[in-house]
Amino acid sequence: MSQAERQVPSRTAEDRIQEIKASAHLMTLDTGLFCLVNGSTPPPQGVLAGVRISAVDPADRRVAITGFRSDGWLDGAGDSALIRVQNGPAQILVTIYQSATGPENPPKLRVLRLTDSVPTKEAPQAGPVAGAAPAPVMVLSGHHDVVAHMQRAGDVGRPFGEWLGDQGGRKWIEGFSITPPEGLTPADITYQAVLGRGWLSPWSEAGQFCGSRGMALPILGVKIKLSPKAAERYALSYEATFVDGSAVGPLDSDESCETAALAPLEALRISLVAKASGTASVQAVPVSADPAKAAKPQVVPKPAVVKPAPAPTPASTAAEAAKKVPPRRR
Repeated sequence: MSQAERQVPSRTAEDRIQEIKASAHLMTLDTGLFCLVNGSTPPPQGVLAGVRISAVDPADRRVAITGFRSDGWLDGAGDSALIRVQNGPAQILVTIYQSATGPENPPKLRVLRLTDSVPTKEAPQAGPVAGAAPAPVMVLSGHHDVVAHMQRAGDVGRPFGEWLGDQGGRKWIEGFSITPPEGLTPADITYQAVLGRGWLSPWSEAGQFCGSRGMALPILGVKIKLSPKAAERYALSYEATFVDGSAVGPLDSDESCETAALAPLEALRISLVAKASGTASVQAVPVSADPAKAAKPQVVPKPAVVKPAPAPTPASTAAEAAKKVPPRRR
């Protein structure tokens, strides 16, 4: 062993383990669909403070839990998770974690009842559960710029600029995902789902599923945003129809697409258009993440130059006027 190695003390198991404060609580819920929201202020960077929820019995298929975050934590600022209970009542385990050296600040948890009953035609899914990544939404064959999970229909996909959903079919959208075009990163396109009045899901990056699957819960609108860098290259607009027959849009980036009555979302069209670059003779055309479907820029022909007619001379003007004067009668 070298002299340097002897001078560095070995780390013990006690050095690797840090103490935290944890408290567990049982919550009893009746049959229905609920949302648990953590309205606390998010902790500072590096400070442990969060909430996790789980079923008391992992094998209990009456309970399904899914979080809007893939890591399962409810840190605060509106982080939420959906809880679906069939044939209740059933118990949910709520575990609160805090730093051992930090202040004692209980999280501000709210439980919202979304529906009083749960459809019995389809059995509740055993997952996804809080703490596990949501099931991938891109289950369709081929490429699709936008994918939505439809009520009683599963996943459907369309390219940018086309309607996604069933207009007039009165089937709602339960969640959606956007694939960024080539040249953009997932952080360049972010989106939220409208879950209630003044209540939106956390921001999701492109490629992530936003909403719920297997919970029979509609989203009530969307909000989509481009990063400043992406907004220099692309123009974003989106519009939607709702199960009550109303329509909203087109809207620009970072606007909330929802109705005053908060009707469930039925169909959605997202347009992502490349802006003109270089010269004014190149038109903006729709883009697709699939290079094979990307349209080529169209060159606008320059307008023909029309030369003005030469100004008439005094001689020619007099000759033209003489022709127009009728002859005198004798």
